This record gives sequence, C-alpha cells and structure tokens, in this order.
Amino acid sequence: MTDKNTPAVAFIGLGSMGLGMARNLLKHGHKVVGVDPSEAARKAFAEAGGMVATSPAEAARTADVVIVAVVNDKQVETVLFGGDGAVAALRKGGVVMQCATVPAAYARALAERLAATGHALLDAPMSGGRARAESGELTFMASGAPASFAAAESILAATSAKVFRLGDAPGIGSLVKTVNQLLAGVHIATAAEAVALAAKAGADTRVVYEVISASAGNSWMFGNRVPHMLDDDYAPLSAVEIFVKDLGLVLNTGHELRLPLPLAAAAHQLFLAAAGAGWGKLDDAAVVKVYEQAGDFKVSSPRR
Repeated sequence: MTDKNTPAVAFIGLGSMGLGMARNLLKHGHKVVGVDPSEAARKAFAEAGGMVATSPAEAARTADVVIVAVVNDKQVETVLFGGDGAVAALRKGGVVMQCATVPAAYARALAERLAATGHALLDAPMSGGRARAESGELTFMASGAPASFAAAESILAATSAKVFRLGDAPGIGSLVKTVNQLLAGVHIATAAEAVALAAKAGADTRVVYEVISASAGNSWMFGNRVPHMLDDDYAPLSAVEIFVKDLGLVLNTGHELRLPLPLAAAAHQLFLAAAGAGWGKLDDAAVVKVYEQAGDFKVSSPRR
C-alpha cells in the first residue's frame, strides 16, 4: 500500500463531475489512473497529468482505492464485476468509494459482496455539480466503516467542502442522497413552472428572477438553474435524463416503503415529458421547454 496520506486511486468515470474530482486528486499529490469510455474525457485527464487505463481492471491493479463516479447502479455493476471489472484486480483490503446515485438497498448488497471478496465499501454519493467538482467543494453524504473513511480521508479532503459521516452502515449515504434528489428535482421543476408562469403573463423574467432571489420563494436550484433558462443556454451540466433516473429511484424507494410521493411523481412526469420531446441530453433546466412548447412562448430574456 502507498502512503496513507495519498493512496493510489483508480478513478472510474471521468464525466461531468468525475473529471473535476480526478484533477483535484492529482493536484493534491495522488497517483490517479482514470478510466472512461469517452476519448475526449480520457484526453482531458491525460492533459491534466493523469494516467489512463483501458479497463477498470487495469486501473485497479495498482490502486488502494477505487472511486466509482458513473451514472447508475447498472453501470456500477459493470465496472466493478463485469468483464475486466475492477474488483477482481483490486488488492485485498482495498476500498471501493462508490459515488453514483444508487438505491440504498443496492449499496447495502454491494457492501456484502465486497466483504466476501476481501474489500470494503465507502457509500459516498456526492452533490454539487460540475462547478463544485472542479473547485474541490463537493458535499459527500457518506457511510461506511471507520477504516473505509480512514482510507479515503485524503481523497475526501481534496475533493470536498463538506463531508457528512452518516454512520458505519453502507446504504445510509445513498438513502440521504435519494432524499436530496427528491428535493433537487422538485425544486428545478417548480422553478421552471414559476418562470413559465411569469413569462406567459408577460412579466420581465429577469426582473422576476431578481425579486425571487431576494425573497422567501428562492431556492438554491432556482438561483442556479433559472439563469440557464433566461439565457436560453442548455449546454449540459447535469442532464434532463439524470433526473428521469434519479426521481425514478426516489419513487421506487417510496413504493418499497408504501409512502406516497405526489410532488416527486409530478416532477418526474415533467422530466419524462422533456426527455420524450428529445431534450434528454440537454441541461436539466431544459425542463422549462415543456411549458414553452405547451404555451407557445419563451422564458428567455435579453441581458440588460
């Protein structure tokens, strides 16, 4: 094992948030081997000084910690246990730091499977988006054994502004992330609905944005996503399809618990409508296009 202060890292998933995280690990002295199916992502990481592997297994052979920053549990399964998966190559005692948004039940089962192969899990979903990933100011909702936290201590320090240690049991972190995604998705949907109402009624949407930003109706998502709508700029930072997936996970969790989640369901339908209209790969603020299309108007407003 390398120096515990800078464990060697296999980083699987150099996407919207993963690339920023991996770059910050390099800046803090970690040896990082990255893996991603995107040639552009691999090139960007190599240009930052990182090493690139052709498979998760190749990356994991020299790693102390494998970080998984992919989209969903299906992808987690593939990169860890599929052909050329990381687990078979990871040294005994190595830690998997799983950062994707997955069902809590999956995280619990994953911990048991890793224990059977001589590995440990840090259930560590993250929040903050691309900008905070790049600045090293993510929030982690993490749970796992103290030894797993210790193994990932320098990694968390290099990539986060806040780490919530939620207990020893994997699955707690993923459950809290599910709650966060319920709120995030609903807040984006309601922000879109509010701006659409203002635009349809003939209000200056930039003025409305300024007023709400200083009023009780404001939210972090309103402040962050509405400018995308006003600029008619939907270059993807977090795509519509992400919330199709994440709100689906929220609703499945409610189903398992027999708990009605009507607001999450309504927001999910809005994101489904946006994806169905062909906007799934656009920034999630593009959910406002559902209202624009229905009412034949635009919410965008020229900058003053």
